[in-house]
Amino acid sequence: MPLLKKLERLFGRFAIRHLTPYLISGQVAAYVLMKLGRLDAYTLFLIPRLVLHGEPWRLISFLFLPPPTNPLLIAFSWWMFYLMGGALEGHWGTFRFNLFLLCGFALTTGSAFLHPDAAVTNLFLAGSVFLAFAHLYPDFELLIFFILPVKIKWLALLTWAGYTVGLLFGGWPERVLILAATGNYFLFFGHDIWQTMRWGSRQMKTQAERFAQLGAARHKCRSCGKTDLTDPHLDFRYCSKCAGDECYCPEHIFQHEHVTAADGQSKPN
Repeated sequence: MPLLKKLERLFGRFAIRHLTPYLISGQVAAYVLMKLGRLDAYTLFLIPRLVLHGEPWRLISFLFLPPPTNPLLIAFSWWMFYLMGGALEGHWGTFRFNLFLLCGFALTTGSAFLHPDAAVTNLFLAGSVFLAFAHLYPDFELLIFFILPVKIKWLALLTWAGYTVGLLFGGWPERVLILAATGNYFLFFGHDIWQTMRWGSRQMKTQAERFAQLGAARHKCRSCGKTDLTDPHLDFRYCSKCAGDECYCPEHIFQHEHVTAADGQSKPN
């Protein structure tokens, strides 16, 4: 996209290479400090009202909240985030990956201020990274419990289903954060999705026309209207004395009025 290339020329030198390991390192450090009792997780949450009352570090610290998962699975979560972030950076380049995370960060923090008392985490921002990876690599397989292979596109479908449930039945803070995360996704993939939908629409139209042609009768008696579809056992023939290709069933091939070239008029046989 021309705008993206222009932004990269202007700000590409400020992009941070290998940003994902830095985020994971911050989360690992926060996790260790919490386990040692040196850090309270509450101080990391993005709570807009507290930001406005002298705790501006929360605008950044929420990015370093460890994944809210079982200690046995947290290393797997970090490995997955490292894998997905590295794949996105390799596919897009450093600047575009940085821009993707920056847009997600801006949408998340901006939407958080619509509900100043809500405690916001990085969960939905990480979700946008997951959805982006699944969009680009839908057939990537994960081993659930290190045994069951599942393609990531099906897990992404479950994520979309969860977001839909959250939008329909969740509270407004959750709804706003879901919209922020999916907004980040659609900013980067909306054009591709629209093009795919247009291509799919054209394909469906072409197939419908093909099926219509296949479903149309090849032979139709001019006199009685019988066709090779309604009466497939009949031997339809064309009259050599009629102007144009006029088809008749066996009953009318010798008993019909010949069609003349003048205005399609008929004359007795």
